[in-house]
Amino acid sequence: MNVATWNVNSIRTRLDHLVRWLENNRLENNPVDVLCLQETKVTDAEFPRAAIEALGYQVYISGQKSYNGVALLSRAPVETVTAGFAPLLGDTVADLDEQKRVISGVVSGVYILNLYVPNGSEIGSDKYQYKLRWLATLRDYLKNLLPQQPHILVCGDFNIAPEDRDIHDPTGRETRVMASDAERLALQHAIFDLGFVDAFRQFSQASEFTWWDYRAAAFRRNMGWRIDHHYLSPQLSPKAKRCTIDKAPRGWEKPSDHVPVIVELEV
Repeated sequence: MNVATWNVNSIRTRLDHLVRWLENNRLENNPVDVLCLQETKVTDAEFPRAAIEALGYQVYISGQKSYNGVALLSRAPVETVTAGFAPLLGDTVADLDEQKRVISGVVSGVYILNLYVPNGSEIGSDKYQYKLRWLATLRDYLKNLLPQQPHILVCGDFNIAPEDRDIHDPTGRETRVMASDAERLALQHAIFDLGFVDAFRQFSQASEFTWWDYRAAAFRRNMGWRIDHHYLSPQLSPKAKRCTIDKAPRGWEKPSDHVPVIVELEV
């Protein structure tokens, strides 16, 4: 089963890219079974589901106007679809589900949790504190989920580069959002301390990136960050066969600033 994550930075703007990419993979006999989208930026009613359903995918969405938004596209039916943290954690999530950043479901026995982690804006800001609180809630969510669902895949735009090698130039990263010590520690508590494995690092130790700023010819100069991830639970990681980053769509006309990351699972 091939599972991909992709921050499309507006599903309506990037619909042609999405269709092209899914068709290319199908023609290469390597179809994407589940595609997890972030930053769809559209309400559920306006999501362009017909074009995607025409490719043979079922569509599950949690969106909002102009901001955020997540979706699951799957060739097989998705079981037990939920949105937000509240279905598992209840009222303890407070305001954290107001922004549409979480959707999950079970495909072929794998619990897929698709996330759009807050950016944080700048260190010390209210949005930065919100991000840290959000990540602490993610830890609570996964800690409660693991006894129920041993095979968990957590993926999405994490807006965090876990290590210095995940940034083209880590100089001064301590003062930069997406690489500060507090963010990395929050990721450590939420993901790695619970035994989850970075699927990309399971197969590669190279410095490769998934996001490039639109400014300063960053993509052409490969001035990127690796902030889009697949994390596998301890019982699922042995079933991973490979994890790859597809940079091709970043070179298309009017691209998303992120590219797809694909993990292949033997399930």
